[in-house]
Amino acid sequence: MKVVSLQDLKKIKEETESRMKLRNEGSLETGSETCGIEKGTEHIQILTCGGTGCKASDSAAIVDRMQECLEQFGVADKVEVITTGCFGFCEKGPIVKIMPDNTFYTKVKPEDAVEIVKEHVIGGRRVQRLLYVDPETNQPVSDSAHMNFYRKQVRIALRNCGLIDPENINEYVARDGYSALADCLLSKTPAEVIDVVKRSGLRGRGGAGFPTGNKWEFASKSQSDIKYVVCNADEGDPGAFMDRSIMEGDPNSIIEAMAICGYAIGAKYGLIYVRAEYPLAIHRLQTAISQAHELGLLGDNILGTDFCFDITIRYGAGAFVCGEETALIHSMEGKRGEPTLKPPFPAVEGYKKYPTNVNNVETWANIPVIFQKGAEWFASIGTEKSKGTKVFALAGKINNVGLIEVPMGTTLREVIYEIGGGIKDGKQFKAVQTGGPSGGCLTEKHLDIPIDYESLAAAGSMMGSGGMIVMDEDNCMVQVARFYLGFIVEESCGKCSPCRIGNKRMLEILDKIVAGKGTVEDLAKLEELALVIKDTALCGLGQTSPNPVLSTLSNFRDEYMEHVVEKKCRAKQCTSMLSYEIIPDKCVGCHLCANNCPVDAISGELRKPHSIDQTKCIKCGTCMGNCRLHAISLK
Repeated sequence: MKVVSLQDLKKIKEETESRMKLRNEGSLETGSETCGIEKGTEHIQILTCGGTGCKASDSAAIVDRMQECLEQFGVADKVEVITTGCFGFCEKGPIVKIMPDNTFYTKVKPEDAVEIVKEHVIGGRRVQRLLYVDPETNQPVSDSAHMNFYRKQVRIALRNCGLIDPENINEYVARDGYSALADCLLSKTPAEVIDVVKRSGLRGRGGAGFPTGNKWEFASKSQSDIKYVVCNADEGDPGAFMDRSIMEGDPNSIIEAMAICGYAIGAKYGLIYVRAEYPLAIHRLQTAISQAHELGLLGDNILGTDFCFDITIRYGAGAFVCGEETALIHSMEGKRGEPTLKPPFPAVEGYKKYPTNVNNVETWANIPVIFQKGAEWFASIGTEKSKGTKVFALAGKINNVGLIEVPMGTTLREVIYEIGGGIKDGKQFKAVQTGGPSGGCLTEKHLDIPIDYESLAAAGSMMGSGGMIVMDEDNCMVQVARFYLGFIVEESCGKCSPCRIGNKRMLEILDKIVAGKGTVEDLAKLEELALVIKDTALCGLGQTSPNPVLSTLSNFRDEYMEHVVEKKCRAKQCTSMLSYEIIPDKCVGCHLCANNCPVDAISGELRKPHSIDQTKCIKCGTCMGNCRLHAISLK
């Protein structure tokens, strides 16, 4: 049915709503009666995570097996199997939810399908072994509403991820999708649309935190017959998967938001710049764009108005620097992805020299709900200067790896210890890296600072796009700085000397330090170089690239001093500073270590304690890995 009026949109919503009502999350309390065909439940839905992570763990095979079992037991007409986007709790994936009782199954395998269908779907009995077990109480928890991982989350940008079929536009419409676009086109002027965004306090979620409404206003004031709206989906931070998950789980929210912006600034053309390494996100975006065309929500005369808007997808080759908006624009134009000096800003002169508004995926995902619930509602969440929520990819040495969304102002401690479940294997927290390669490493003394743009910047880090990597006592902070700087050196476009040459020199100093050849003077050179690069680099990538070095020098200087003075790595990660030694009292002379040593550095008679020739040892660790009596220590 082609949507040509608001009434047509409402009709699609009404037709789909009855199915969607089954997915009322948290409608039943933990331990409440389950649904089941034998208990008289007329319709059941099985929601299976279809994000990239769970797909890599056979979630597609789970869907197929579920369908086979339903047909085998003759109940396929009463049960729907639906593939959704990411549920967020990646540590426990693949995840399967049974609706309407909201039962949350974790680490599901294709072979579990028979038991789930037979016991739960038909018999109404939960499969206890697949339920999440609360690590504090050691008791099973049957629904997500009562899990610590979800308890403090407020899902706005992720509101539909894990709840709808991302390849069915009708399900998006049933969740008030495209109602914001209709409201803007039929009852608001472009200036009023921009005013709503400004009053909401939404700031760009791509890293810089520039006020979104102001950005739209600048583009609207530029005089041109042709303007462009661009979605920056070039997510390149190591460990980051926020934008990818939104595109995979709720692509229509991006399309609707871009159309709203097009109306507000006077643009007819939209471009989504997405990295080619995201095939599932690309497929779902293409599907959503095609379905929006079929319904008349993209194209000419949308909802019977004079407004015309269309979207095409452009592919990136994975260059990190193309996350910077001017480099992204050049890449879309078929040029080398290099940033240019601003001004002029893209709002004045962007894609093909026309006024262009660029926002990232998460920023777009917030737009429709701001119009659905009001600017004041959105502004009531978060802090005075940082409104709304922020999506983070929580990764590293943490128990609950996953995708989370929390109100601005939530502390790092709440994220790491309550939502994240603390550090893996009971080890000691050491640092958390926020803001990706351009961010900083924060310590235990920073755990109680609120997560917002100003607080993170004041602590020597940044919000960035939302990567959050947790480190424990086994991480060497000099190596961490070296890893991120190495990434920057690889990804630098090379256009400006401070970034191209300066970061390379810094990396050489760090290489020297971890090799046990550093000096105290090298630390002074490192700091001086970092400050110069920060002040003189051309774009945001170069200007923020020294952050990991500066933050680790500031917060872990004692560790640097150990490396250059004592030639010691407390985390035992810098192999040049380590030595493997055999403990005589434990060694039985089995000769297993000697037989496996690749450089014949171990000698000794059979059944007598052996020894390691430190001049030959290459510190590969093979001896320790083969010793069954733990007779080899690392010093």
